[in-house]
Amino acid sequence: MGIVNLFCRNPELKSRLENTRPRLYRLAYSWCHDPYLADDLVQETLSKGLKNLGKLRKLETLESWLFTILTNTWRSHLRAKKEHVEYNEESFHDDSTPEQVNSRFETINSVQQAIGQLGLGQRQVVTLVDLEGFSYAEVAEILGIPIGTVMSRLCRARQALKESLLENASENGLELKLVKIK
Repeated sequence: MGIVNLFCRNPELKSRLENTRPRLYRLAYSWCHDPYLADDLVQETLSKGLKNLGKLRKLETLESWLFTILTNTWRSHLRAKKEHVEYNEESFHDDSTPEQVNSRFETINSVQQAIGQLGLGQRQVVTLVDLEGFSYAEVAEILGIPIGTVMSRLCRARQALKESLLENASENGLELKLVKIK
């Protein structure tokens, strides 16, 4: 975060930018499934944010403002590339047993595949609400869509995820335990 140190004299702003960066990265990665591209998207987002900091009306809205910039940066990337980025599997390194690691990997893989099958609009809404914890109003502002569209996309996305995960579990002879979100 050397660029933040260089341009940020306000300690509160600096702290909020540093705390928001991992969340921006996590969301960018969930959209593109490429760690290098996600890092580039976040770097470009922060660069644009710092460059246009004068346009930020209230410091309280910094996070949603940065997520809006990230969304627009992602859209620009998609328009420029017009290609689908494939997910590269990463290995897990911990002290778990092989059975635990395998079970966790299968669960994560199933969820990632199910999310990857969603349309872009549904994928964006479900990751912003369920992964990042934004409110419906904040997601509507970030994506520039009506709040009713956010709610309907989220409902359809969750239903599609549920059906996909249940189908995958039954095909593999697994018992799937569903938990209610929020």
